[in-house]
Amino acid sequence: MVTNRFKDRLGSADAQIGLWLGLANPYTAELCASAGFDWVVVDGEHAPNDLRSILAQLQAIAGTSAEPVVRPLSGDANLIKQLLDIGTQTLLIPMVETEDHARQVVAATRYPPAGIRGVGSALARASGWNRQPAYLETAMHGLCIIAQIETAAAVQNVQEIAATDGIDALFVGLSDLAASLGHLGKPDHPTVQSAFETVVAAANEVGKPVGTLAANEVIARRALNAGCRFVSVGSDVGLLAKATTSLARAFGRSEQVSSVGTSIY
Repeated sequence: MVTNRFKDRLGSADAQIGLWLGLANPYTAELCASAGFDWVVVDGEHAPNDLRSILAQLQAIAGTSAEPVVRPLSGDANLIKQLLDIGTQTLLIPMVETEDHARQVVAATRYPPAGIRGVGSALARASGWNRQPAYLETAMHGLCIIAQIETAAAVQNVQEIAATDGIDALFVGLSDLAASLGHLGKPDHPTVQSAFETVVAAANEVGKPVGTLAANEVIARRALNAGCRFVSVGSDVGLLAKATTSLARAFGRSEQVSSVGTSIY
Protein backbone atom coordinates (compact mmCIF):
# COMPACT_ATOMS: atom_id res chain seq x y z
CA MET A 1 0.00 0.00 0.00
CA VAL A 2 1.30 3.43 -1.00
CA THR A 3 1.30 5.85 1.95
CA ASN A 4 1.52 9.63 2.29
CA ARG A 5 2.94 11.02 5.53
CA PHE A 6 1.77 14.57 4.80
CA LYS A 7 -1.80 13.36 4.33
CA ASP A 8 -1.62 11.15 7.41
CA ARG A 9 -0.35 14.03 9.55
CA LEU A 10 -3.28 16.24 8.59
CA GLY A 11 -5.32 14.29 11.11
CA SER A 12 -2.84 14.74 13.96
CA ALA A 13 -3.27 17.10 16.87
CA ASP A 14 -0.36 19.32 15.86
CA ALA A 15 -0.43 21.59 12.82
CA GLN A 16 2.26 21.09 10.18
CA ILE A 17 4.68 23.97 9.68
CA GLY A 18 6.15 24.41 6.22
CA LEU A 19 8.39 26.49 3.97
CA TRP A 20 7.93 27.61 0.37
CA LEU A 21 10.68 26.74 -2.14
CA GLY A 22 11.08 29.17 -5.03
CA LEU A 23 14.80 28.98 -5.86
CA ALA A 24 14.21 26.01 -8.19
CA ASN A 25 17.37 24.29 -7.04
CA PRO A 26 17.82 20.80 -5.50
CA TYR A 27 20.77 21.87 -3.34
CA THR A 28 18.88 24.65 -1.59
CA ALA A 29 15.75 22.49 -1.49
CA GLU A 30 17.64 19.84 0.47
CA LEU A 31 19.18 22.49 2.72
CA CYS A 32 15.78 23.97 3.58
CA ALA A 33 14.01 20.63 3.91
CA SER A 34 16.69 19.54 6.38
CA ALA A 35 15.95 22.47 8.70
CA GLY A 36 13.16 20.65 10.53
CA PHE A 37 10.06 21.78 8.66
CA ASP A 38 7.22 19.28 8.38
CA TRP A 39 6.59 20.06 4.71
CA VAL A 40 7.98 22.13 1.86
CA VAL A 41 6.34 23.39 -1.33
CA VAL A 42 8.11 23.02 -4.67
CA ASP A 43 6.47 25.84 -6.59
CA GLY A 44 5.88 25.33 -10.30
CA GLU A 45 3.46 28.23 -10.68
CA HIS A 46 5.56 31.29 -9.87
CA ALA A 47 9.07 29.85 -9.51
CA PRO A 48 11.18 29.01 -12.62
CA ASN A 49 10.62 25.26 -12.36
CA ASP A 50 10.04 22.65 -15.03
CA LEU A 51 9.45 18.89 -14.80
CA ARG A 52 13.14 18.04 -14.53
CA SER A 53 13.91 20.63 -11.84
CA ILE A 54 10.89 19.48 -9.82
CA LEU A 55 12.09 15.89 -10.11
CA ALA A 56 15.57 16.86 -8.91
CA GLN A 57 14.10 18.62 -5.88
CA LEU A 58 11.86 15.67 -5.04
CA GLN A 59 14.94 13.45 -5.09
CA ALA A 60 16.85 15.88 -2.86
CA ILE A 61 14.00 16.24 -0.38
CA ALA A 62 13.49 12.47 -0.19
CA GLY A 63 16.46 12.14 2.16
CA THR A 64 14.98 14.56 4.70
CA SER A 65 12.12 14.40 7.18
CA ALA A 66 10.10 17.04 5.31
CA GLU A 67 7.25 16.01 3.03
CA PRO A 68 7.18 17.63 -0.44
CA VAL A 69 4.11 19.34 -1.82
CA VAL A 70 4.18 20.33 -5.49
CA ARG A 71 2.23 23.27 -6.86
CA PRO A 72 1.98 22.94 -10.65
CA LEU A 73 1.47 25.78 -13.08
CA SER A 74 -2.18 24.78 -13.39
CA GLY A 75 -4.58 21.90 -12.98
CA ASP A 76 -3.94 20.67 -16.53
CA ALA A 77 -4.49 16.91 -16.69
CA ASN A 78 -1.38 16.23 -18.78
CA LEU A 79 0.84 18.15 -16.38
CA ILE A 80 -0.70 16.37 -13.40
CA LYS A 81 -0.02 13.02 -15.09
CA GLN A 82 3.67 13.85 -15.49
CA LEU A 83 4.03 15.11 -11.92
CA LEU A 84 2.42 11.98 -10.49
CA ASP A 85 4.64 9.73 -12.59
CA ILE A 86 7.84 11.37 -11.27
CA GLY A 87 6.72 10.68 -7.72
CA THR A 88 4.63 13.63 -6.61
CA GLN A 89 2.15 12.48 -3.98
CA THR A 90 0.73 15.77 -2.74
CA LEU A 91 -0.51 18.31 -5.28
CA LEU A 92 -1.53 21.88 -4.51
CA ILE A 93 -3.67 22.94 -7.47
CA PRO A 94 -3.95 26.72 -7.98
CA MET A 95 -7.05 28.69 -8.90
CA VAL A 96 -9.73 26.09 -8.23
CA GLU A 97 -12.95 28.07 -8.50
CA THR A 98 -15.80 25.60 -9.03
CA GLU A 99 -16.96 22.13 -8.06
CA ASP A 100 -16.65 21.07 -11.71
CA HIS A 101 -13.02 22.18 -11.81
CA ALA A 102 -12.34 20.30 -8.57
CA ARG A 103 -13.86 17.14 -10.05
CA GLN A 104 -11.71 17.50 -13.17
CA VAL A 105 -8.58 17.79 -11.04
CA VAL A 106 -9.47 14.68 -9.06
CA ALA A 107 -10.20 12.74 -12.25
CA ALA A 108 -6.75 13.63 -13.56
CA THR A 109 -5.18 11.89 -10.56
CA ARG A 110 -7.13 8.61 -10.84
CA TYR A 111 -6.64 5.71 -13.22
CA PRO A 112 -9.67 4.56 -15.23
CA PRO A 113 -12.41 3.80 -14.60
CA ALA A 114 -12.30 6.21 -11.65
CA GLY A 115 -10.54 8.92 -13.67
CA ILE A 116 -8.48 9.75 -16.74
CA ARG A 117 -4.86 9.37 -15.61
CA GLY A 118 -2.78 7.72 -18.32
CA VAL A 119 -1.20 4.39 -17.44
CA GLY A 120 2.57 4.52 -17.81
CA SER A 121 3.81 2.99 -14.57
CA ALA A 122 6.59 1.02 -16.28
CA LEU A 123 8.35 4.35 -16.94
CA ALA A 124 7.40 5.97 -13.65
CA ARG A 125 9.51 6.73 -10.61
CA ALA A 126 6.27 6.69 -8.61
CA SER A 127 5.85 2.94 -9.08
CA GLY A 128 9.53 2.16 -8.64
CA TRP A 129 9.50 1.44 -12.38
CA ASN A 130 6.91 -1.30 -11.83
CA ARG A 131 8.83 -2.78 -8.90
CA GLN A 132 5.74 -2.05 -6.77
CA PRO A 133 3.35 -4.63 -8.22
CA ALA A 134 0.27 -3.20 -6.50
CA TYR A 135 0.93 0.41 -7.51
CA LEU A 136 -1.88 0.71 -10.05
CA GLU A 137 -4.44 -0.53 -7.55
CA THR A 138 -3.18 1.46 -4.55
CA ALA A 139 -1.74 4.69 -6.01
CA MET A 140 -4.80 6.81 -5.29
CA HIS A 141 -4.60 6.00 -1.58
CA GLY A 142 -1.20 7.68 -1.37
CA LEU A 143 -2.30 10.89 -3.07
CA CYS A 144 -3.29 14.12 -1.35
CA ILE A 145 -5.07 16.68 -3.53
CA ILE A 146 -5.31 20.23 -2.20
CA ALA A 147 -7.56 22.81 -3.86
CA GLN A 148 -6.23 26.35 -3.66
CA ILE A 149 -8.97 28.89 -2.92
CA GLU A 150 -7.78 32.32 -4.02
CA THR A 151 -10.57 34.23 -5.74
CA ALA A 152 -13.90 35.73 -4.79
CA ALA A 153 -15.62 33.18 -7.03
CA ALA A 154 -13.88 30.31 -5.26
CA VAL A 155 -15.03 31.61 -1.87
CA GLN A 156 -18.61 31.71 -3.17
CA ASN A 157 -18.31 28.08 -4.29
CA VAL A 158 -16.16 26.86 -1.42
CA GLN A 159 -18.77 24.59 0.16
CA GLU A 160 -19.16 22.59 -3.05
CA ILE A 161 -15.40 22.50 -3.67
CA ALA A 162 -14.69 21.34 -0.12
CA ALA A 163 -17.30 18.59 -0.36
CA THR A 164 -15.91 17.20 -3.63
CA ASP A 165 -14.88 13.58 -3.23
CA GLY A 166 -11.13 13.29 -3.73
CA ILE A 167 -10.30 16.81 -2.59
CA ASP A 168 -8.39 16.14 0.62
CA ALA A 169 -7.77 19.68 1.82
CA LEU A 170 -8.17 23.36 0.99
CA PHE A 171 -5.46 26.00 0.83
CA VAL A 172 -6.19 29.72 1.04
CA GLY A 173 -4.00 31.81 -1.25
CA LEU A 174 -4.25 35.04 0.70
CA SER A 175 -2.31 37.28 -1.70
CA ASP A 176 -4.37 36.41 -4.77
CA LEU A 177 -7.53 36.41 -2.70
CA ALA A 178 -6.72 39.92 -1.49
CA ALA A 179 -6.22 41.05 -5.09
CA SER A 180 -9.48 39.42 -6.20
CA LEU A 181 -11.35 41.20 -3.42
CA GLY A 182 -9.85 44.59 -4.34
CA HIS A 183 -7.17 44.76 -1.67
CA LEU A 184 -3.97 44.07 -3.60
CA GLY A 185 -0.99 43.56 -1.29
CA LYS A 186 -3.14 43.58 1.85
CA PRO A 187 -3.77 39.96 2.90
CA ASP A 188 -4.48 41.12 6.45
CA HIS A 189 -7.35 43.39 5.34
CA PRO A 190 -10.54 42.63 7.33
CA THR A 191 -12.46 41.73 4.16
CA VAL A 192 -9.79 39.23 3.16
CA GLN A 193 -9.63 37.76 6.63
CA SER A 194 -13.42 37.45 6.66
CA ALA A 195 -13.27 35.48 3.40
CA PHE A 196 -10.54 33.34 4.92
CA GLU A 197 -12.82 32.55 7.87
CA THR A 198 -15.58 31.59 5.43
CA VAL A 199 -13.27 29.05 3.80
CA VAL A 200 -12.22 27.61 7.16
CA ALA A 201 -15.85 27.26 8.26
CA ALA A 202 -16.84 25.52 5.02
CA ALA A 203 -13.93 23.10 5.28
CA ASN A 204 -14.66 22.34 8.91
CA GLU A 205 -18.27 21.56 8.03
CA VAL A 206 -17.20 18.66 5.82
CA GLY A 207 -14.15 17.67 7.84
CA LYS A 208 -11.49 18.88 5.39
CA PRO A 209 -8.29 20.47 6.75
CA VAL A 210 -7.25 23.97 5.68
CA GLY A 211 -3.81 25.47 5.12
CA THR A 212 -2.33 28.74 3.98
CA LEU A 213 0.84 30.65 3.21
CA ALA A 214 1.36 33.44 5.71
CA ALA A 215 2.89 36.78 4.72
CA ASN A 216 4.29 37.31 8.21
CA GLU A 217 4.38 35.78 11.66
CA VAL A 218 1.26 37.62 12.81
CA ILE A 219 -0.81 36.15 9.98
CA ALA A 220 0.80 32.73 10.49
CA ARG A 221 -0.19 32.62 14.15
CA ARG A 222 -3.64 33.95 13.35
CA ALA A 223 -4.08 31.14 10.81
CA LEU A 224 -2.95 28.54 13.32
CA ASN A 225 -5.30 29.92 15.95
CA ALA A 226 -8.13 29.80 13.39
CA GLY A 227 -7.59 26.08 13.01
CA CYS A 228 -5.31 25.75 9.98
CA ARG A 229 -3.70 22.32 9.94
CA PHE A 230 -0.78 23.22 7.67
CA VAL A 231 0.83 26.65 7.34
CA SER A 232 3.83 27.77 5.31
CA VAL A 233 5.59 30.39 7.39
CA GLY A 234 8.10 31.73 4.86
CA SER A 235 10.09 31.04 1.72
CA ASP A 236 13.67 30.34 0.72
CA VAL A 237 13.60 33.41 -1.54
CA GLY A 238 12.28 35.67 1.20
CA LEU A 239 14.77 34.44 3.77
CA LEU A 240 17.72 34.87 1.42
CA ALA A 241 16.63 38.29 0.19
CA LYS A 242 16.08 39.59 3.70
CA ALA A 243 19.32 38.18 5.12
CA THR A 244 21.53 39.36 2.26
CA THR A 245 20.05 42.86 2.28
CA SER A 246 20.52 43.08 6.04
CA LEU A 247 24.12 41.92 5.82
CA ALA A 248 24.97 44.35 3.03
CA ARG A 249 23.43 47.23 4.95
CA ALA A 250 25.42 46.32 8.05
CA PHE A 251 28.52 47.19 6.03
CA GLY A 252 27.14 50.31 4.45
CA ARG A 253 25.97 48.73 1.22
CA SER A 254 22.58 48.33 -0.45
CA GLU A 255 21.35 51.63 0.96
CA GLN A 256 19.41 52.15 -2.24
CA VAL A 257 17.53 48.87 -1.79
CA SER A 258 14.07 49.20 -0.30
CA SER A 259 13.02 47.08 2.63
CA VAL A 260 12.42 43.45 1.72
CA GLY A 261 8.84 42.46 2.37
CA THR A 262 7.71 39.04 3.54
CA SER A 263 4.63 38.70 1.35
CA ILE A 264 5.06 35.97 -1.26
CA TYR A 265 2.81 34.61 -4.00
